[in-house]
Amino acid sequence: MKPFHSNSTRGKRALLSALALAAAAASAQTAQTAQTAPAENAKQPATLPEVKVQETAAAPVYAGGHVATRARLGLLGGKDFMETPFSTIAYTESFMEDSQAGDVSEVIARNDPAVFASGAPGESNESYTIRGLPSLVADVMLNGLPGMAAYFRNAPEMLERVEVLKGPSALLNGMPPKGTTGGAVNLVPKRAGSEPLARVKAIYQSDSHFGSHVDVGRRLGEQQQFGVRFNGVWRNGETAVNTQRKKATLASLGLDWRGAGGRARVSADLYRTQDRVKGMTRGLTLAPGLAVPAPPRPDVSWNPPWAYYDSVDKGAMLRGEFDWGQNLTAWAAAGASHTAFDTLMGIGQVINAAGDMRLNFGGVADTARRRSAEAGLKGRLHTGAVGHQLALQLTHYSENYRLNGAMGLLPGGWTTSLYHPAWEPQVALPSPAPAITRTDTRLSSIGAADTLSFMQERLQITLGARRQQVKSATFSGASGAQLGARYSQSATTPSVAILYKAGSRLSLYANYAEGLSQGAIAPATAANAGQAFPPFKTRQKEAGLKLDLGEFAHTFSVFEIRRPGSYTDLLTNFFSFGGMQRNRGAEWGFFGQARPGLRLMGGLAWTQAKVIHAAQAAHEGRQATGVPRWQAKLGVEWDAGTAWPAAQGLTLTAHAAAASRQYLSADNALSIPGRAVIDLGAHYATRVAGRPLTLRATLANAANRAYWTKPYFASLAMGEPRTLRLSATMDF
Repeated sequence: MKPFHSNSTRGKRALLSALALAAAAASAQTAQTAQTAPAENAKQPATLPEVKVQETAAAPVYAGGHVATRARLGLLGGKDFMETPFSTIAYTESFMEDSQAGDVSEVIARNDPAVFASGAPGESNESYTIRGLPSLVADVMLNGLPGMAAYFRNAPEMLERVEVLKGPSALLNGMPPKGTTGGAVNLVPKRAGSEPLARVKAIYQSDSHFGSHVDVGRRLGEQQQFGVRFNGVWRNGETAVNTQRKKATLASLGLDWRGAGGRARVSADLYRTQDRVKGMTRGLTLAPGLAVPAPPRPDVSWNPPWAYYDSVDKGAMLRGEFDWGQNLTAWAAAGASHTAFDTLMGIGQVINAAGDMRLNFGGVADTARRRSAEAGLKGRLHTGAVGHQLALQLTHYSENYRLNGAMGLLPGGWTTSLYHPAWEPQVALPSPAPAITRTDTRLSSIGAADTLSFMQERLQITLGARRQQVKSATFSGASGAQLGARYSQSATTPSVAILYKAGSRLSLYANYAEGLSQGAIAPATAANAGQAFPPFKTRQKEAGLKLDLGEFAHTFSVFEIRRPGSYTDLLTNFFSFGGMQRNRGAEWGFFGQARPGLRLMGGLAWTQAKVIHAAQAAHEGRQATGVPRWQAKLGVEWDAGTAWPAAQGLTLTAHAAAASRQYLSADNALSIPGRAVIDLGAHYATRVAGRPLTLRATLANAANRAYWTKPYFASLAMGEPRTLRLSATMDF
């Protein structure tokens, strides 16, 4: 078979065909099983397929073990995905282990076509979009609290689930601190299960990157009311990118207590994580008028081995819940986190058609202190034949962010080749780094919702609104003087959602939801300098369906998101939020066990991210930069023992992802071609000396295709080269 090429139309068509055939076969097989089971059972004893059981803190897993059936919806609490009037998915610990994900972006972007990640190795922060809108890792929630996860990158080893809600969610979660509106990501930390756990994993990644992971869990007390779960990770060594080294450490502790007959629940989470890369990836820009050059080899590095980033995160949070009878629950949570980030990096630009690039160097030394808290009530009652699920939530968030640093550390810059870079002697960031700015942010809100149920809960209507207060001020890091006007604004965001259960297997839903982002202050160069704009709203309309065939599920949704944008009018010099981007899309996803021993997960997404109002008329009607119009993804797992009894325990895996072109310029004159990438792998479960042992292997970008991708900070970066990942996990 001809391999997929990064810009191969044939490769993308093949993946689309594979998606359709795989899902159709799964649906047909599941439906046939449901129809023929009674007759078969009458002739022979029932034979149940092998099921992988994994205990979780709150949610059972769907067939196949990779998706949880429930996810947290902010103030609405946990809901089954078939009773959720939004597009959601929750990935399990098993999925993270089997995919050997290195961070959360690799978890949520692997099989979901609504999520796009650059795939560039060595970026200083996780970078992805949801439904064509940027999602900032600083807005990721930990156990429902914003600001408590790591600021730039989150390690999956401490997590039991990763929950994704697509689209704006101001009602459910409040305004994200950084204004993300494309979706919400919530991380659920691990808890001790009923059985003692002592698990050790050895890790290898090409070229010479080694690591280990220890996972220990215990429940204590006469009724096992106390739980302790510890995770420790260490990784260090060279990656598949030339002159690049990565080091990562993690220590996390999850504690929980259950009392009063299960009516009272208290949990605490503490963690410290460090992420350090030498030879980091920043990406390149293009000089005006230059076309996109041919890509270099995929393992190239455009930063010297002494360029680095180093991020250290620490966090602690406490959550308590109490059930006042069967129909009322009160909860409260609070936490604090601290981030220290240092970097020294080359910032490059391609300057001619021959592939020469000029770099200069700069660095920052940032710190962020964040505090987050919430309290709420959830209750149930009936008024006649109408059921009510009521929720009330109060939130508060504060952040103190200090930016220190210096740019232009190499006078005149340094010119080298894009294809064969060479480096001058090392430069250094001044110590201490010069203070630039300090920004203080305060967010507070109150949200309320009522889910009304009719027709024995087959029809559910959720109505709600949130009132948000935003305060922010920026000060000079050197003098302490306030820079510009102090920001103090508020806004109300309503939401309505409808869910109709057409049967036990089919749910139809629609929603109108709003997102909220902090409005800007007109710059000093504008005619209305200093004017503070209220928080701007991103508005979504969505409709969809969810089909649960027992062991295989389909989801389909269509949506429209309108997001305002700020600009200064070229004629009047007036700064305003007159810009507008309209994202329309359609998404089809599927997951589960198509037949015993065969698991599928993937989908297809079309996103038209259209700029409908802009400062320059030539930019209107164009696709927004960095957003592929099409994405298709397919993950396959096949248990070889279902065909060959001698291969019991062996699972073969394959994964394919295709994306259409990405525009780099607002007028769509400049773009990078689409790509299709294949990963191959296997995992083998056995026992050694009576103890469970699981071996895993993944070959990412198996064809070693060189392809351009758009990183977070620049226009061009290289996707991950061929990378081998191995691990061995044993329980003691």
